[in-house]
Amino acid sequence: MGRSMKTAAVMLLASLVAGAAGARKDGNAMDRTVRTPAVAGQFYADDPKALRAEITRYLDAASSKPFAGEVVALVSPHAAYMYSGQVAAYAYRLVRDARYDAVVVISPCHVEYFPYAAVYPGAAYRTPLGEIPVDGALAKLIASKSDLVKLDVKGHEVRPMQRAEHSLEVQLPFLQVALGEFAIVPIVMGDQSPGVIEALGEALGETLAGRRALIVASTDLSHFHGDREARALDGAFQKSLAAFDPGALVAELSRKGAEACGGGPTAAAMIAARKLGADRCEVLNYANSGDVTGDRQSVVGYVSAAMFRPAGAGGGAKVSDASTGLSRTDKAYLLSLARAVIAEELGVEARRPSASPSPVLNEKRGAFVTLHKRGKLRGCIGYIEAVKPLVETIEEMAKAAAFSDWRFAPVTASEVPQLEIEISVLSPIAPVSDPASIVVGTHGLIVTRGSSRGLLLPQVPTEWGWDRETFLAQTCVKAGLPENAWREKGTTIECFSADVFSEKELGLR
Repeated sequence: MGRSMKTAAVMLLASLVAGAAGARKDGNAMDRTVRTPAVAGQFYADDPKALRAEITRYLDAASSKPFAGEVVALVSPHAAYMYSGQVAAYAYRLVRDARYDAVVVISPCHVEYFPYAAVYPGAAYRTPLGEIPVDGALAKLIASKSDLVKLDVKGHEVRPMQRAEHSLEVQLPFLQVALGEFAIVPIVMGDQSPGVIEALGEALGETLAGRRALIVASTDLSHFHGDREARALDGAFQKSLAAFDPGALVAELSRKGAEACGGGPTAAAMIAARKLGADRCEVLNYANSGDVTGDRQSVVGYVSAAMFRPAGAGGGAKVSDASTGLSRTDKAYLLSLARAVIAEELGVEARRPSASPSPVLNEKRGAFVTLHKRGKLRGCIGYIEAVKPLVETIEEMAKAAAFSDWRFAPVTASEVPQLEIEISVLSPIAPVSDPASIVVGTHGLIVTRGSSRGLLLPQVPTEWGWDRETFLAQTCVKAGLPENAWREKGTTIECFSADVFSEKELGLR
């Protein structure tokens, strides 16, 4: 096959992608509510400038010795910042300027009881520092794993004249200062019984495998004991943390050898972290309220800790790696370029970005450009293989997605302001010998049988809450094959991963 024919074939295959993403968006959309801050001005400053400055001071003051490995989960207190902020900073300093696809925050519920863990079904959580988007697809996927984990507003609501839960909310400004931009899955545990703890930990371990995700467990320790008794109780909790044994932690709490209002979130985080490859937990800092107030008669304890996995171990079985080396500046450049070339083709005034900011953009990479309009697919075409430098690929595929996707009429000038642009930069394609190694949310799939070939990007199954077998079946359908064709001899399964980013995610629209 000549080079031009091969390129055309690659583009034709690419144009078949993401049909599932545009075909069935229906009543399963997440609630568009935004959870407003309940304790801003009480537990922490409600002025954005003052809040950011306070957190930055805490982070700068937290000494940090080097730790080997990758941070999988943090334990952080949730009292007013004047009491526990410095302790929390020891945890958040470890992830300062890190990048995560999603952050899962688990907290106890002090305001109401319900017999499960409630995953927030809304659009975002708001703090004085801005809105943090909820990863709705991941939230649905986590909630689908057990009847003890549900999409629900319980524990999350802010209602007039009623006390609202604070323990999740107070973690968020620290995350915003430490991480910058990220998506969140907020979870409140209305019941901290062993069954709910295990169900949540297992659900998180399964759904976060292979993702760049951070888990944060929110907890304070003993309440209203004298300093000596408090330190003994809190010491037992720290010993269980350091042992990295969730069962021992739950047992210690059950027999009242330790106290922690967020013992359940902590144990669930430990279960998940162990499933994600973590092999140890380090206690980072401890204090109690008496260290601030001088009152040693009745204190509340605070601890911070981190769970680590060996460097390079990853979040689960991975067949391929989407470590593209693209910075936020690189991604913003590519998105601006894609928008500019579409506008230029239509004679619409556009500002094309100047010379590419990074040598990485001149490396040959496979990539897709996906267009949405009002949340619906409007075009998607890309190169599966690395046939051209990334800058050239994005420029060419942006035009192709806008004007050459056979499923849609060409984009018009009036539509340009309404377009939402997403780019997926692909890893090399790898054969899959064991379908069990496929990680939903990390891997895209290519299924080939004879002359039939189908492809779905990694983000498609998470948008629909598919499990691994459904993902495989739907990729077969994309190829025009029976759903179970992936099980049959003669069918080839390949996978790739992708660094997916959008204008919305980067705040460009």
